[in-house]
Amino acid sequence: MSLRIGIAGITGRMGRLLAAAVPASGAVLAGGISRTDAETKLPGDAPRCADLAALAGACDVVIDFTHASRAAAHAGVLAGAGVGWVLGTSGLSGTDEAAVDRAARSIPIVYAANFAPGVNLVLALAERMGAALPAEQYDVEILEMHHRQKVDAPSGTAIGIGRAVAAGRGVALEDVMESGRHGHTGPRKTGAIGFAALRGGQVVGEHSLIFAAGTEQIVLTHRAFDRASFADGAVRAAHWLAGRQPGLYGMADVLGMR
Repeated sequence: MSLRIGIAGITGRMGRLLAAAVPASGAVLAGGISRTDAETKLPGDAPRCADLAALAGACDVVIDFTHASRAAAHAGVLAGAGVGWVLGTSGLSGTDEAAVDRAARSIPIVYAANFAPGVNLVLALAERMGAALPAEQYDVEILEMHHRQKVDAPSGTAIGIGRAVAAGRGVALEDVMESGRHGHTGPRKTGAIGFAALRGGQVVGEHSLIFAAGTEQIVLTHRAFDRASFADGAVRAAHWLAGRQPGLYGMADVLGMR
């Protein structure tokens, strides 16, 4: 039997791409939920579900790229329904992430800041570079740019890169993160991981990880040209998730990197 995939936020920018990617992968587009008028036709001719609970009842896995404000509620609904969850929403708070962690005790979840394979290779390299390049010698800065409609900053991917570097250095990102510098800030703190966020035009996503020392500089950059790479990665994650034991997984698991 083909995997049945539902899409939360199916009429959004990512939702429309997912609606095309799901059947292309051999799965069944089981339905979608959207805030649009009930008479509006959904992408991919997907059946419209009244709410997330109804969507969960119609599918095996839900792919969710909705707003961060819905994450905690979605976690409760999907955990109660026993349905796998691919979560790509960025900007989650600590409380939201705690709700995701609780849900992962009951259902399998793939939660990722970015589903593009290239970005996940960058994350793996970032951790190794953090471990290899001492904080006393190498300052770390993360620069990201996105389209003008993006509502959260720094991006979830940028924070993911920062967490990877911090993990490599054996520290918590929250203890060393510096974001939005302005005015007379004083000298840079040793070991700080800095963030700068740019917004403009319709840039899909650009992230640069910079290690700057007195004698050399290393820059690792990823540029996304098409959001289809995110949709394809999320659908790949949904296929991988089917039949998994409850737990919180990442794209590194999906890509066989750990």
